[in-house]
Amino acid sequence: MQKFLLKTEPSEYSFDDLVQDKKTMWSGVSAAPALKNIRSMKNGDYAFIYHTGDEKQIVGVAKIISDPYRDPKAKDEKLVVVDIQAEQKLHHPVTLAVVKSTKELASMPLVRISRLSVQPVTEKEWNIIISMSKNPK
Repeated sequence: MQKFLLKTEPSEYSFDDLVQDKKTMWSGVSAAPALKNIRSMKNGDYAFIYHTGDEKQIVGVAKIISDPYRDPKAKDEKLVVVDIQAEQKLHHPVTLAVVKSTKELASMPLVRISRLSVQPVTEKEWNIIISMSKNPK
């Protein structure tokens, strides 16, 4: 099972919106590296939901509930999407500042390639962030 991080502008679509909707099609991704990450997703994988903009924090966990498929709303055949469902809100959000200040997370794409909207997360990084959300600094 793989893990990812999905970025969203909370004023456009927040984790609370996902909780209310229960599930959604994760679309709107057009950058080649992010699309490559979506294409590697499988039904049953998990993703952190990261709020961009003023918040800059990981706020929740979603489950990938479909394999990638062509975006039905796009004319470009290269654009793919997945369906996700809300799993749980983190006990405490984990801010970008905290991630950047944690040496074990220094190699995360969130730190190194900050503009990438869909990013892989290693099992070790995932566990550190989950732990940090339960025991904030």
